[in-house]
Amino acid sequence: MKYAFIRRHEEAFSIARMCKVMQVSRSGYYAWRDRPAGEQANRNKELLQHIHRIHRQSRQAYGAKKTWLALNEVGVACGKHRVARLRKQAGIEARRKRRFRLTVENHATAPAAPNLVQRQFRVDEPDRIWVGDMTFIRTRQGWLHLAILLDLYSRRVVGWSMSARPDLALVLNALNMALEQRQPKRGLIHHTDQGPIYAARAYRERMQEKGLMPSMSAKGNAYDNAVAESFFGNLKNELMHHSDFESRDAARAAIFDYIELFYNRSRMHQSLGYVSPVAFEQQNGVA
Repeated sequence: MKYAFIRRHEEAFSIARMCKVMQVSRSGYYAWRDRPAGEQANRNKELLQHIHRIHRQSRQAYGAKKTWLALNEVGVACGKHRVARLRKQAGIEARRKRRFRLTVENHATAPAAPNLVQRQFRVDEPDRIWVGDMTFIRTRQGWLHLAILLDLYSRRVVGWSMSARPDLALVLNALNMALEQRQPKRGLIHHTDQGPIYAARAYRERMQEKGLMPSMSAKGNAYDNAVAESFFGNLKNELMHHSDFESRDAARAAIFDYIELFYNRSRMHQSLGYVSPVAFEQQNGVA
């Protein structure tokens, strides 16, 4: 540790002075500095290669702890602090999250449903509360709109749809996908913001037909639907902000890969004990 400190500060301070302060010999330091890379250095080099691989596979989303857990999961034995140190030395950082922006709708809407969730985002059973929202993705061909429904129990995206237009068909397709995949019992709470599409008669009738209970955030309050907003924040931070899509089809393919192959099946969630939504459901016997 003393030799390493001296090595890091060679350009700022006299080696002789540092050796004296650290109570080590200059000859010992020079022998340490100039010797070929030892076994530990080789092991660190090999571990760093694994760290880079996890960093790429996680779409640069993981910090040191999730990287350490992912390495241990695939059989790479290592310490958490060692991983953190090597990441720092190599300049490996998780992509910083960008705060979401709230898009305010000015259209006339039907009376809003009551807020049945009240920011209680912990759920003990699957398919008791779904949260939904919409966002848009820029492509060189024009906007692509995405609607999702997410199960609060496992944070799994259970329904999604993409379209060039932010219309009723977009959100209905996401709802129908979720209903078909999950077959929820009557009484499930369906929570969104107060967007006019979610208040449309055809959408409300579809929910009523399946026994879903509508719930809506307070007007203009994104934090009432924070889990859906967080999903879109991750999507944009880990994929969209670093991509330049030639076409809507290219964006569709990338979003499908992100949702179904990465987010649902691979991405660790701290709130789930550092497992993916699918793994969490499997651990808890959800069919």
